[in-house]
Order: sequence, then structure tokens, then C-alpha cells
Amino acid sequence: MQPATTKLFLINGSPTGLRTAEISNWTGKAIAGPRSDLDDLLRRPELQSPGVYLLTGTDSESGDPVLYVGEAENVSKRLKQHAKTEEKDYWVHTSAFVSKDDNLTKSHIKYIEGKLIQLAHSSKRMIVMNSVSSGSSLPEADRAEMDIFIQKILQLLPVLGIHQFSVMATLSPFQSNPKASIYSDEVPLFHIKSKGVTASGRRSEEGFTVFKGSLAVKLAVKACPAGVVKSRERLLEKGVIALNDDHFVFTEDYEFSSPSTAAAFVQGGSVNGLTAWVNGENQTLKSFESQ
Repeated sequence: MQPATTKLFLINGSPTGLRTAEISNWTGKAIAGPRSDLDDLLRRPELQSPGVYLLTGTDSESGDPVLYVGEAENVSKRLKQHAKTEEKDYWVHTSAFVSKDDNLTKSHIKYIEGKLIQLAHSSKRMIVMNSVSSGSSLPEADRAEMDIFIQKILQLLPVLGIHQFSVMATLSPFQSNPKASIYSDEVPLFHIKSKGVTASGRRSEEGFTVFKGSLAVKLAVKACPAGVVKSRERLLEKGVIALNDDHFVFTEDYEFSSPSTAAAFVQGGSVNGLTAWVNGENQTLKSFESQ
């Protein structure tokens, strides 16, 4: 992803309140804010035009992030309909993306919506309220232009507080294997060999990523953190891990919030990840990073 200058404007002065975000030399613009500021958001003139929007919050039962992706030819009007006709109890924050030069058509925004939904499902780090969407068919030139538009959206999402796309956002989201080149040799590889299983991974932007093919113990100890136990159940249901004889195997890369959470998941108990993960020279992650 290319370096970029981001302009963030806090409309009411609050860093979590109504705000706009732009990237240098990009025709798009983001307008975001909490649901408590929805009336002010709906009055923004930018939202009278075509765009895509994300409604985000937290599931009350699992504590997992929740996301809904939508598109509309008049974003403000559509958001107003959501507020009036649908419960959406999880919805606490809105992020909308429009074009400053009014260059987005209905086909464009449906294409963007479809790709964002696809990426959200692929990340498996949130509850996605949309089913998988095929989006809209576009001419080759338009697809290339919209792919760049989507990359800019992904670049801005963490700035707006939405981090679940972050692993996917480091590359073009439409490569056949979007995670293949995320981890360069500049980021050291660490591993755990314990209780008959072996797992490998690296530090990543949002914590620690365990790689596809890594193993995790099948049975967690009684003292295993409840959050780790629930995470195992959830990732098994989502297919991120699969049961293979007497252990679990990661079917894809997965990013955990910290090295300790990743290590606890692998070993099935409370673990200090800074000392559990070691590199090829048997140096702990803590020792390596202290240098």
C-alpha cells in the first residue's frame, strides 16, 4: 500500500464524534460519526449523493464486532430509513464514503458494496449482517478504478475506528491470495512447540497472526480464559480451524489481538505469549523486541 497523507477534520472537536476524512489525491471522502450524532450526519450535503456506508457496533451476547454494508444513490435518505424502520440494536457508528466529483454511479456503488461484503466475510473477524453479494458487473476500466477506490476506503477504515479489515487492507483485496505477501522477511517468524503441537506466526498490525497449517491442542485446561474457549468454538464454527484427530489445525492465517491470546489459543491455557513464542535461535519474542 502506498504512503498517503490523510486529512481528518473533527467537525465538533471530538475525536470520536462527527468527522470527515480524506486522502491526498483521492476523489473520495469519508463522513463518519456515532449514532448519537445521526441527525447532524444526515444533514451533511455530501451524503445527498451516491455512496456506500458501514453500520458498525458490538454483538450484545458474544461481544464480537458487527458490521452491515449498504449502498444508496442518496446515502442520507437511506440512513434515515434504517433509523426509522429497522431495529439494528448493534448499530452505534456510521461510516459513509462518497465521491467529491460526483463520479459514482449506481453500478459503481453496488460493485464497491459487493467487494466490501466479500472482504468482511473473508476476514472472519466480525459478524457480517449481509449475505455474500456478487456486487455489480463493470467494464474492465471501471473495475480497475473502483478497486483503487476500495483500497482507499480500506486505508481509511482504521482511522475511523474500524480495524477488522486491517489485515486484508495491506494489499489489493482482489488478489487470488490476498494474504500471501503481507508478511515479508523483515518481520521475524516465531513458533511454539508444546504439548505435541507446533504453531508459527508473526507480529502483525493488530496483534499476532498465526499461520495456516499451525496446530492447537484439542482440549483446553480448566483454567483456560473463557474468552479463548469461546474463540475456539467460534473459529471452529467459521472454519478457521478444523478438528484433525487429537488436535486442531488452522485452515488459514488468523490474526489474534495479542501474542498471549494467540499462544493461549494454541496451548489451551493461560500463557505469556512474549515468552512462549520463540524464533529460530530459540530467542523469545520478549527478548527479541527488547533489543
